[in-house]
Amino acid sequence: MRKRAGTSICRYMPADRETATFDYGAPAELFMGKRKGGPRQPLRYRRFATAAEAIRFAVEELPAVRAWGAWMQVGDKRFNADDIQRLYQSDDFPLQRRLSD
Repeated sequence: MRKRAGTSICRYMPADRETATFDYGAPAELFMGKRKGGPRQPLRYRRFATAAEAIRFAVEELPAVRAWGAWMQVGDKRFNADDIQRLYQSDDFPLQRRLSD
């Protein structure tokens, strides 16, 4: 892991098995794709100061990230629910994780 001005940058293995660089300190947007109440309901969206905060929120606060079709946008890259889970479980994840019950 490399540090840059208070951010964590790591290399991670996305689902397609190519090694990529990920900056946990970059701003991120989190979208929950499936809507309650039908297609006319607005897409749920939330902006975070850092990708690490978005990842922690998605994994720890959303009841079922995959079921909601959650995805995260960081810069020009898009990460699906499986990518979000992998980034959360990475040894490079910079925030403290919630303890399991």
